[in-house]
Amino acid sequence: MTLNQQTDGSAAPALSVRGLTIDLPKGMERRHAVEKIAFDLQQGQILCIVGESGSGKSVTANTIMGLLPPSIRVSSGDIRLGGPEGTSIIGASAATLRGLRGRTVSMIFQDPLSALNPLMTVGAQITEVLTAHGVGTKDWQRRRVIELLTEVNLPDPQLMYDQYPFRLSGGQRQRVMIAMALALEPKVLIADEPTTALDVTTQAQILHLIRDIQRRKGMSVMFITHDFGVVAEIADSVIVMEKGHIVEKGSAEAVLKSPSHPYTRRLIAAVPGLTGKDRASAMASAREPILKVEGLQKTYRSGSRLFGSLRVVPAVQDVSFEIAAGRTLGIVGESGSGKSSLGRLLVKLQDCDGGRILFEGQDIAGLEEAAFRSLRPKIQMIFQDPFASLNPRSTIGHILTVGPVAHGTAYADARAEAKALLSHVGLDAGAFERYPHEFSGGQRQRIGIARALMFKPQLLVADEAVSALDVSIQAQILKLLDQIQRETGVSMIFITHDLRVASQICDEIAVMQKGRVVEQGPPSQIFLDPRSAYTRELVAAIPGEKPADSRPAVLN
Repeated sequence: MTLNQQTDGSAAPALSVRGLTIDLPKGMERRHAVEKIAFDLQQGQILCIVGESGSGKSVTANTIMGLLPPSIRVSSGDIRLGGPEGTSIIGASAATLRGLRGRTVSMIFQDPLSALNPLMTVGAQITEVLTAHGVGTKDWQRRRVIELLTEVNLPDPQLMYDQYPFRLSGGQRQRVMIAMALALEPKVLIADEPTTALDVTTQAQILHLIRDIQRRKGMSVMFITHDFGVVAEIADSVIVMEKGHIVEKGSAEAVLKSPSHPYTRRLIAAVPGLTGKDRASAMASAREPILKVEGLQKTYRSGSRLFGSLRVVPAVQDVSFEIAAGRTLGIVGESGSGKSSLGRLLVKLQDCDGGRILFEGQDIAGLEEAAFRSLRPKIQMIFQDPFASLNPRSTIGHILTVGPVAHGTAYADARAEAKALLSHVGLDAGAFERYPHEFSGGQRQRIGIARALMFKPQLLVADEAVSALDVSIQAQILKLLDQIQRETGVSMIFITHDLRVASQICDEIAVMQKGRVVEQGPPSQIFLDPRSAYTRELVAAIPGEKPADSRPAVLN
């Protein structure tokens, strides 16, 4: 009997986890990152591990790769590659783990920009994997890297070989990570949230790529995600984790269609679906528009004309729209479509090259910062990454009050307003004295919303405000924004790459492609009767959606 065969003659699992318990440092909210979990990854299958942040998904993946930080340790259990009789990961030497990584088991990380070395070309980084394992001559390694770049469908692999990561799009960087993970043709591939921050068309391409490569090479894939729409697209089997425990597992069809655990049912219910219905707005009878944009232009230029390397990127081209009080306009499109550039122009974090931005009838496009300062409190922004936008050295109380105090509000009044807003966004009064690192991602996003509301703005610009959040936290934040809008009448520009989210919260949607608005209308028209070919491509690429059906497939 070989190591790949069990006593009953069936193929051994590619990966076996038995009774795994991982201890957390003292003082954490619970004792164990995962406790007594057990599962098998079958050969040639895709196993999706689903759960919210903190459920233990990524800790399990990092343990399999031998990448746990020193502060976290395995207290019991075993992990074996090649089934129960295979190679044990737990207690293996550093040399053994180095030999296994890349060759037997490999990993695609969530954030490719952080995982890739900004000072090394794409080709050099993939070659490094081959060199570390002593595989091939330099000429053979270059041919192999070009072959890998071709396999993951990157354009012009010869040119891509010499590019640096910062010159690539998010989807292209993720493809580089996949190429790197496949360099030594591992038997097990671990993908940790590889599509979370990608737009729907790029996400669909990456999911198709992973599935295609898995089938062609017969690999086993452990795919970590919090999105049941992704599960519906790619999974053969599913494990659902909650607070370090496996609460449900089974075939993808069984878990999606007949979930047995309440937590699984809650996660599935939280998946936003295309409603196909227009929103009952907070202020349905529109008066004069609070914001009117006419022919807005922005072009980025880099390099030097003197040396013939000037790069010109038209980010926003002749964009026009208007929004009334209490209404929400969604801006959707792929990465690089100009969505975030448009948002920065509206709040004047960048100057436009042409066009008008009429806020309450006044053109603010050409105003100098000193002239715009009195209007800035009326136009606030909720940023995509609340951790990066919150000062880690300041308490939440200081973060919330420093702006209003600088604009003349008495500290006592600002303090009282901050505490009231923290309660309003679902945080306790003790949050006032704490620091950003003491909060979860969803809680930090609530703090970002509270900060924007401290000025009692008339316009909120939310730039991918829920894109990195679990579906259940995402649903809570969307509900909170809707509630705030109905209570205050604030207008909102909601920028997102997730069309399902846009359909939940927007009164009208503008679809952007290469800096231009190619289609605009209510959700019913955009999602059920799209007129632009590009819009139809976006709608078709939504994971977990069936053609001509406005309900999530996972709920059908």
